[in-house]
Amino acid sequence: MQTIDVNQAKQLFPELIERTISGDEVVITQGGQPVARLVAIIKPPRKQRRFGSARGLIIIADDIDEPLEDFKEYT
Repeated sequence: MQTIDVNQAKQLFPELIERTISGDEVVITQGGQPVARLVAIIKPPRKQRRFGSARGLIIIADDIDEPLEDFKEYT
């Protein structure tokens, strides 16, 4: 979050808008007191998911349905 005086905000308004679009928040002050908060009302686009990106990373054992050795006494 960035704090900026109202007079500076007038000069840097386009830059402040770009900052809010990228996810930052700007507090505008006058006489050292906060008077406004500038935030984006749109969220940055989410990254598209790529289906199948974890293929080959998970291996399921052939004995997945068999009881575990540690719990044989409970069955």
